[in-house]
Amino acid sequence: MNGASREALAAARERLDALTDSTSVDAGTLAGDLAAVTALLHREVSLRRVLTDPAQAGEAKADLVRRLLGSQVGGPALDLVSGLVRSRWSQSRDLVDALEELANLADLTAAQRSDALDDVEDELFRFGRIISSSTGLRAALTDRKATTAAKTELLHRLLGGRAKAVTERLVIRLVTAPRGRSLESGLESLSRLAAERRDRMVAVVTSAVPLSDPQKQRLGAALAKLYGRRMHLNLDVDPEVVGGVRVQVGDEVINGSLADRIEDAGRRLAS
Repeated sequence: MNGASREALAAARERLDALTDSTSVDAGTLAGDLAAVTALLHREVSLRRVLTDPAQAGEAKADLVRRLLGSQVGGPALDLVSGLVRSRWSQSRDLVDALEELANLADLTAAQRSDALDDVEDELFRFGRIISSSTGLRAALTDRKATTAAKTELLHRLLGGRAKAVTERLVIRLVTAPRGRSLESGLESLSRLAAERRDRMVAVVTSAVPLSDPQKQRLGAALAKLYGRRMHLNLDVDPEVVGGVRVQVGDEVINGSLADRIEDAGRRLAS
């Protein structure tokens, strides 16, 4: 997003945080309501254009939202959507992107409240690895001819009882409403949002053999010191990384032998 849209999203995220700070607001229900509005505005292009038309008064657009959605969603979601349409947007699609992000953040907040955010982060990462290693499964989940019901049922069979309910909801929404994104990029975006909930970055660590707990702790501490933020490690094993480790933080890739990296971690922590 650019310009006005970025500012509008930032303000909306602050309002979401204020709402979900209240224990009286059910973050999971709020996520479902926001996801429903996302689907509506993605489908109804003309309505989306009206709600993002800069020539229309913000309060008039908020009144329209209240008339259309007042009996369909809860008060917290209605307040958020009303605030969104009062804001200015660089393009109408940005409103839908913002709503989708807020829905995902609300679900991640629900996971955080139940001390399940770490599990959700790990499950999203593992699901991404499964997708990348199974062309058949990826094809089934991205098949445009497959119905939403069929994809949802497949995901229920894959994740039901094996993953947190929040993880399942996030993945189902992503798969059944990709909105032009690849499955991989959508999962990466969800992982980034999950990391942001704890104000930390994500490092994808690929090693030839599983790292020991002390190795993970030292590597995480070294990366946190290097980047100046807490670091969540998504761990993967690839035998082709012979005697070494590969670390990716965002677009940056660090390659090197495990022994060298752990030794360097110790030097950084001692300095």
